[in-house]
Amino acid sequence: MRTALTDLVGVRHPIVQTGMGWVAGPRLVTATARAGALGILASATMTPEQLRSAVREVRSRTDAPFGVNLRADAGDARERVRIIVEEGVRVASFALAPSRELIAELKEAGVLVVPSVGARRHAEKVAAWGADAVIVQGGEGGGHTGEVATTVLLPQVVDAVDIPVVAAGGFHDGRGLAAALAYGAAGVAMGTRFLLTSDSTVPDAVKARYLAATAKDITLTRAVDGLPHRMLRTETVAELEGGTGRLRSLYGAVRRASRFRRLSGLSWPDMVRDGLAMRHGKELSWSQVLLAANTPMLLRAAMVEGRTDLGIMASGQVAALIEDLPSVAGLVERVMADAEGTCAALGVMSRPPLEARATPSSPSGD
Repeated sequence: MRTALTDLVGVRHPIVQTGMGWVAGPRLVTATARAGALGILASATMTPEQLRSAVREVRSRTDAPFGVNLRADAGDARERVRIIVEEGVRVASFALAPSRELIAELKEAGVLVVPSVGARRHAEKVAAWGADAVIVQGGEGGGHTGEVATTVLLPQVVDAVDIPVVAAGGFHDGRGLAAALAYGAAGVAMGTRFLLTSDSTVPDAVKARYLAATAKDITLTRAVDGLPHRMLRTETVAELEGGTGRLRSLYGAVRRASRFRRLSGLSWPDMVRDGLAMRHGKELSWSQVLLAANTPMLLRAAMVEGRTDLGIMASGQVAALIEDLPSVAGLVERVMADAEGTCAALGVMSRPPLEARATPSSPSGD
C-alpha cells in the first residue's frame, strides 16, 4: 500500500511504531523495521552512549529505515542530534515541537523531521518551519496526551498542512488504518499495540495487566505530574489521585529521581533545567515538577522491572480491545491484510499518489 508516508520514508507499509520509553529498544525497532513498518527508538531513557549503541545494534540487524525519538527540550538534545546525523538515522521524531533551528540542522544533514503534535496550531507551526511530516495524537493515545479526540483533531490537521499526516491515538488494527486513510492521513502510528507483541521486552506480568484491562481500567489523570497522562489504573495512580501519603510519595520521588540521574547520566543541574523546561508555560507546583522528572523511573518500575504495584503503565484506550500478543511481523501483516480487505469491501482500491497516476483524457464534449 503506497502512501505519502511510504514514499517519504522508504518503508513498505504506512505504519509507525512509536518511541515509547523503556519499551522501544533495539529488539522492538528491529522487528518493526524488518516487518516493513517504521520503528522508532526511544532515546529519552538512554544515555547518549546507549543511544549510539542502540542505533548501531539496529543497523547491524537490518538495513531498513528506522527513526529515533528525541525530547526537544532536553539539555543534551543537540548531542543526540549529532549522534543521529553521524550514525545515518533516517528519521528524527519529537515528542515536543523542535525549534526552527533544530529542524534546519537535521534537514541540512538529510534527516527527515517528524514531530508529534496534539493541536492544529502546532502542526501549522512545525510545517512552516520545514518539518517533513507530523504525527497527530488524539486524546485516546497513551502517555502524555491532549483532550481532543483523534476523529476531531485529525481532519483539522489534514486540512491545515500540506505535509504527510500520520494518525495516532486509538489505532490497533486494519480497520483503523483504513479509517485514517479515509480521513486523509498517510498512515497510522501505534504504541500500545506494539507494546503488546511477543517482540516487546515488557515483562509478561505487565503485558497480562494490559490484556486484562477494560475501558474502565484506563484513566486520564494529572495526578502523576500535573499534565494529562493516560495510563492504566494502578495502586500508585490511585494513591496519587487520592492525595494520600504525599510526603511518602515525595520522598520516593526523590529517591527514584536520583536513580534516574545515575541511569541517564544527567547531572543534577541538567535535571533541574529539564524540570524547569517542563514547568515553563504550565501551572505546575514544584512537587509536580519533581514528579514529572521522576516519571521515567515510575515507568521503568513497570516496563523493565515488572512492578505493576509500584510503577505506572502508560496506555492508549485501545488496550481494552487488544486480546493477544502476536509477533510484530504477524501484527503488521494482519493490519495490512485487514486494511486492504476493508478498503476492498468499501469499493476503494489502493492507488499510487495523484502525481504518479495517468490522467485519462475526456471525450470531446464532456
